[in-house]
Amino acid sequence: MTYNNADKTPHMVDEDSLHEECGVFGILGHKDAAALTALGLHALQHRGQEAAGIVTFNNNRFHSERHMGLVGDHFTDPATLAQLPGDLAIGHVRYSTTGETILRNVQPLFAELEVGGIAIAHNGNFTNGLTLRRQLIAAGAICQSTSDSEVVLHLFARSRHTSSIDRFVDAIRQVEGGYAVLAMTRTKLIAARDPVGIRPLVMGELDGKPIFCSETCALDIIGATFVRDVENGEVIVCELQPDGSITTQSIKPEKPQPERLCMFEYVYFARPDSVVGGRNVYNARKNMGFNLAKESHVNADVVVPVPDGGTPAAIGYAQASGIPFELGIIRNHYVGRTFIEPTQQIRALGVKLKHSANREIIEGKRVILVDDSIVRGTTSVKIVQMIRDAGAAEVHIRVASPMIFYPDFYGIDTPDAEKLLANQYNDMDAMCRYIGADSLAFLSIDGLYRAVGGEPRNNDRPQFTDHYFTGDYPTRLLDQDNESNIHNLSLLASNG
Repeated sequence: MTYNNADKTPHMVDEDSLHEECGVFGILGHKDAAALTALGLHALQHRGQEAAGIVTFNNNRFHSERHMGLVGDHFTDPATLAQLPGDLAIGHVRYSTTGETILRNVQPLFAELEVGGIAIAHNGNFTNGLTLRRQLIAAGAICQSTSDSEVVLHLFARSRHTSSIDRFVDAIRQVEGGYAVLAMTRTKLIAARDPVGIRPLVMGELDGKPIFCSETCALDIIGATFVRDVENGEVIVCELQPDGSITTQSIKPEKPQPERLCMFEYVYFARPDSVVGGRNVYNARKNMGFNLAKESHVNADVVVPVPDGGTPAAIGYAQASGIPFELGIIRNHYVGRTFIEPTQQIRALGVKLKHSANREIIEGKRVILVDDSIVRGTTSVKIVQMIRDAGAAEVHIRVASPMIFYPDFYGIDTPDAEKLLANQYNDMDAMCRYIGADSLAFLSIDGLYRAVGGEPRNNDRPQFTDHYFTGDYPTRLLDQDNESNIHNLSLLASNG
């Protein structure tokens, strides 16, 4: 998360999608650490396209390369990789949720401290990060970025513990929210996951060397073996010993909480070929479409996915309904997220730049459009109109997730609650009229849980983090509460 709200100019073609904050990758003890990290980040590119960075350690020196843009824009250059020697590396791909996208916010962040250098890469959001930041600045801290990740560096530096492991654990236990954190010192690769496991983090192995990354697809690209998920609340420390061996230490919380992985990893964020929480993402999405067809079938001639996110669910829908699956919308994969800056008129062409109707498949047909989610609904309006312009006889929208009512504070870029489609209209018919479809239906929360976990939602002990659908936030939201209090106090002062 970034705190600078100076620049909120839209900078993406598709402003109606949810966006994840970042992905992380780290490896210890391998001679090709930087190159393997670059490949791992390439596999995680879908988690963040605004910037990428790698930090390595070699011969008593840390080396850092951080750049705006895609991994392939910088880290396929042998000259860049040559600047990253060493057998210990962590890397990061970034998507910022608010504020400016500037180089000083690009991770991994690095600091030289009394106990030695430390670099940190972070996926997620600290829900008390702003509160801690204000406290640290009041105590004399000088912040070099507007990222909440920097808070961990300051807490690490100010810890009274002597060992780097104890300092890190002390620091990470003070932050709240959803996070997967990687850190590196001269000899250690450290991984930490939030107490309820909102953000994913996995451990792998290549040639006997430990790897940590956001998704298993980053292991697959380098031929590494999946070992296990990092447990919620767990800190794992891998240390390179003088004789070249590597030791691993697991530090678990005194009072562990039940895991509640973010449901949107299955709905939208994770790559379909990843295994998240022991579940294949592609199969989970197919199951969502299958359950959607069982819950809200409509007579039609063709099932068409809104690419690419809706494709697995549309396949599942077609299989359950017996209606043919067709690629009625073709996506242009060469439109990047940062393609549009110039004018609102050009931004209005966003859907046509990214998607085009396959008229031969659509004309004269009753079409079921399957999408993974609807946020504001503005893209759905344009896609429905595009399908009608291509000659569709009917257009039915089916969404393979429940309605989104609540914003996220754990690393997903969501609009304010009042800007969400589900909150703007009183009922399904009103939403359907706004979108311009002949019918509209969403997957139920129980249908979603069955698709992913096999059982309906247990309201007393939900298996996943699903607050965007239910309002059931798994942690306290200290920054939000404090900001509300500050806002209310300012209103009282102005009214006094």
